[in-house]
Amino acid sequence: MLNALVLHQIQRYMHFVCSLMHSLLQVSYTSWFLDAFNYAIATNMDVLNLSIGGPDYLDLPFVEKIWEITANNIIMVSAIGNDGPLYGTLNNPADQSDVIGVGGIDYSDHIASFSSRGMSTWELPHGYGRVKPDIVAYGRDIMGSKISAGCKSLSGTSVASPVVAGVVCLLVSVIPEPDRKNILNPASMKQALVEGAAKLSGPNMYEQGAGRVDLLESYEILKSYKPRASIFPSFLDYTDCPYSWPFCRQPLYAGAMPVIFNATILNGMGVVGYVDSTPTWHPSDEEGNLLNIHFTYSEIIWPWTGYLAIHMQIKEEGAQFSGKIEGNVTLRVSSPPAQGEKGPRISICVLQLKLNVVPTPPRSKRILWDQFHNIKYPPGYIPRDSLDVRNDILDWHGDHLHTNFHIMFNMLRDAGYYVESLGSPLTCFDARLYGTLLLVDLEDEYFAEEIEKLRDDVVNTGLGLAVFSEWYNVDTMVKMRFFDDNTRSWWTPVTGGANVPALNDLLAPFGIAFGDKILNGDFSLLGEQNRYASGTDIVRFPRGGYVHSFPFLDSSESGATQNVLQTSGSTKADSPILGLTVMGEGRIAVYGDSNCLDSSHMVTNCFTLLRKILDFTNEDVRDPELFSDSNKQDSPLYEADNQLPSRRTDVNFSAYSAIVGKELICRTDTRLEIWGTKGYSLQVRGRNRRLPGYPVIDLGRGLNSTSDASNIWRPRLTVRSNKDDSLGNRYLGLFYGDEPDAPMLVGGHWLVPVVVAVTGILLLSFWRIRQKRRRRRKGSSSGRLANI
Repeated sequence: MLNALVLHQIQRYMHFVCSLMHSLLQVSYTSWFLDAFNYAIATNMDVLNLSIGGPDYLDLPFVEKIWEITANNIIMVSAIGNDGPLYGTLNNPADQSDVIGVGGIDYSDHIASFSSRGMSTWELPHGYGRVKPDIVAYGRDIMGSKISAGCKSLSGTSVASPVVAGVVCLLVSVIPEPDRKNILNPASMKQALVEGAAKLSGPNMYEQGAGRVDLLESYEILKSYKPRASIFPSFLDYTDCPYSWPFCRQPLYAGAMPVIFNATILNGMGVVGYVDSTPTWHPSDEEGNLLNIHFTYSEIIWPWTGYLAIHMQIKEEGAQFSGKIEGNVTLRVSSPPAQGEKGPRISICVLQLKLNVVPTPPRSKRILWDQFHNIKYPPGYIPRDSLDVRNDILDWHGDHLHTNFHIMFNMLRDAGYYVESLGSPLTCFDARLYGTLLLVDLEDEYFAEEIEKLRDDVVNTGLGLAVFSEWYNVDTMVKMRFFDDNTRSWWTPVTGGANVPALNDLLAPFGIAFGDKILNGDFSLLGEQNRYASGTDIVRFPRGGYVHSFPFLDSSESGATQNVLQTSGSTKADSPILGLTVMGEGRIAVYGDSNCLDSSHMVTNCFTLLRKILDFTNEDVRDPELFSDSNKQDSPLYEADNQLPSRRTDVNFSAYSAIVGKELICRTDTRLEIWGTKGYSLQVRGRNRRLPGYPVIDLGRGLNSTSDASNIWRPRLTVRSNKDDSLGNRYLGLFYGDEPDAPMLVGGHWLVPVVVAVTGILLLSFWRIRQKRRRRRKGSSSGRLANI
């Protein structure tokens, strides 16, 4: 008999925990849940609903207890969260593959605005998120009972989840009791739910999962169910838009970074399973051989579930191919025999692919997004980007093209751009293939090799560089720390909205740096009103570039004191926030705020500005307003080194960084030919090209040198000022002295080598002529001796 009474009691207990949590300013304790979960295991519960969760999927005591729950054959149903319509907002434990994660819809079958969206962010930056929620159920204006008496209208995924838990209980009850232990488990129940769900016509897979729960269809599946393994989703169709977003928005093409699709393996045969051999790609026709596939997957499946990540690339011979590629991927899964069985249980899983392929687009239409240098919560306390948002202290949405930057991604696709994601260091891409490298809201450090290569990519290879920074102020960060009662420890931000000191290192070869102001205000640009939300200022920029400044108030700890001293009628100080310049063959644009691209807390978007920037960095198309003579820098912006933002010394940054103390290596999200290496060698391009006034970097030794790449806490790669500012500025004048787009930047440096080369050729020619004359004289002398 189904333990419905225990289910009811545990739901009442969880309701009590929720109420208590809200009464304590939303503070909850992992130990509370561990006690409840232990009770569920001890009483041999069948189904457990959890209408609560949080973003911390690295709370290991909690996560491991959920694994223990499901490994004990308890079917867990959990609400996906109420942080919609934002993407990348899945709550734990609903984002775990062994848990049935439930989203909410209204009675019109529209995704409820409050329902959290996928994708999961565990896998970033090297992989790609899984499809979640698993299913959706009605969760808006649902009539339910009060704790005391009577009824009330309820909304939230916390309401949709118990609806699915009730469906699961009904499905359990129709299976004869002697067969339940052999048939029903967290994987088989999820198979019945996702395969029986009704796919909704409007939402994509990261909004609805498999679709709306369908009791009767799931019942028909379970009625004749035999233990088996399967893949969810079982079909990736590039022609199925909008459901297959974002895959259906951008086709495959040769020369691109791998497109990764991460599916879930559901093993209804047992709590433990094994992938017996490497998955196999079976193309349906000859064109399918143009697809190069690499797989990463769970060799051991536990509890009940695993993952299959498919890395897809079009081979170089398909550079001009246009059309569809179809086929399927097969995967063999085995599990130990059940009681009374002699041999192992074996199942062949099938994932169907239908892909759209186009000829490789031109360089000017290709953008590379840097995902690698993003640090997300967890494991670190990464503060929000807009300090005006008081109810969300964490930057936890993944900062991915397909999470909180998904609106920007759609805009770029609509504008004809092809956007690829890089989850490995900057040495792991070929700059000759891309028009612009897009760096937005990045928090991590940079390997020394990355700084060298990016400088060479811009100056010699013509790569465009677009940087959108964020606030960084140490005093403000210190004020943002808080005491966490759950871990009994102080939480302090590991960096600001962006890691400005690291960005300044990266931009130092170009004479560009950001400051530590936190600027807020409205301004007009390109005929649009814009909101600058906790952005920073530009404090270094070369002469001849174009800089735009606007009046803002500084809300940083140091700036706020100055603002208090101002009267209400005082004029705000102009602060430089946008800079555009040319460096060698490439073009650079920097902007001090990313909130206008981020859908998390966006007030106004700056998509028009982004398009104008990309016009410039990709193709040197200059908007008259952005490149007006009034904004041209006759003298450089320059801030002394000791005035630039400094790193915190009280934070162990290596605990959060993918760079500090780590090895530089290109991972499986990069091109096949450089997997497992340090990336593209600098030797394939020009050597030792030098910007005026900047020390020579030996680019000829390549990226496999023995230099210590892990020691990122090095002095800044900037020109040091001398004892007095006037002397320092005169020296910096060499750095900024030439207009960045003047021919001298490119040609002037090569003048001496050209003269030396021409002189050498002339000397060689004179030497050869002289040698010929000597041979002639010797020949005539030999002839005369022979005739004597």
